Amino acid sequence: MQNKYQKPHGSYISFMSNKVKMYGGINLAQGIPGFEPPKELTSILSEISNQSFHQYAPGNGNNELLDLLLQKYQNEFPFCTDDILITQGGTEALSLLYTYFNKMIPKPFSALAFDPVYESYKFLPGIFNTGFVSFGFENDSSVNFKELEKKCIEKNVRVIFLGSPGNPYGKIWSKEEMNTLMALCKKQNLFIVIDAVYRELYFDKAPYLPLNQFNSNLFYTNSFSKLFSITGWRIGYLIAHQDHMQKIKSIHDYTGLCAPSVLQQAIVEYLTKFNFGKEYVSDLRNKLRESFNHLAKELQKLGFEIPETNGGYFVWAKLPAKYNDGFKFAIDLYDEQKVAVIPGEHFSPSATNYVRFNITHQKGEIDEGIKRIKAFFNK
Repeated sequence: MQNKYQKPHGSYISFMSNKVKMYGGINLAQGIPGFEPPKELTSILSEISNQSFHQYAPGNGNNELLDLLLQKYQNEFPFCTDDILITQGGTEALSLLYTYFNKMIPKPFSALAFDPVYESYKFLPGIFNTGFVSFGFENDSSVNFKELEKKCIEKNVRVIFLGSPGNPYGKIWSKEEMNTLMALCKKQNLFIVIDAVYRELYFDKAPYLPLNQFNSNLFYTNSFSKLFSITGWRIGYLIAHQDHMQKIKSIHDYTGLCAPSVLQQAIVEYLTKFNFGKEYVSDLRNKLRESFNHLAKELQKLGFEIPETNGGYFVWAKLPAKYNDGFKFAIDLYDEQKVAVIPGEHFSPSATNYVRFNITHQKGEIDEGIKRIKAFFNK
């Protein structure tokens, strides 16, 4: 008889989400938005699908889209369209960067990310057989920069990944923290990769990102996937200094080639006609704030502990005291109530008593998830 608590060899996110896809239930596991894309965007896609946008897009990306991104960031970034590359989602941007790092940084070296760690930051170094370092926040979610610098020196860290808001924990870095980190990276000659997928999905105050300090050690990745609830479209982008970008593009030619041309054109027309989707994003931001507050409040009533969170797609929650195994909790919760969540150990070996909940659902689905979680606890 198969042990139902046998742990998967691959991604816990895929493992738990696939349960819902195969057997049904409430998917609070994978970061799949439960909201529809902007109706204007899907209407545009329908209209242009009969036009001549069905062959390879330029390798760098749709020229109009590159110009729109330059317009979007012109007051923050001192760069040009040659410094931008359209990728197949934010994930390809990260993997493309690490392919480049693996080629150009002398070995041995390590990459570092902040605990709890998003899976790409942790597993990309393993794929390339380089070191990985997980660095934890203090109890108040601050950063001990003296210890961070010491760790970077000890482990020969050359790359730091950072999201603000983060995933699975939606911490937003303060301007002071970000500038201190930038100074450390300059002092130790470290590359910093800013993953800005959730940048505009904050709850109260927009995060500060040091884009005005753009230099050859700073890389920026983003995506339209979460912003417009189109995770299946896979349209992201990477911004890198001219010292690196031409070499990165030459790798991209043989790994990704180009992102889907029809989808890029649809995004171009939507951004142009609807002010970069400002109204949709504002509404989405409000929905996420409401979902987070609602779910967090109900979980706290059940004994969960939830750190201060300021944005993103998730509730990062410590289990009530009577539960000490997040993997077992996740398996039992799905088996008994068909609610899928992600065990915290996927993001940190020290988070065995944590789980991650996806909040990107309509209120009715969140309510149903809460109802089932309460039934699980009552049983």
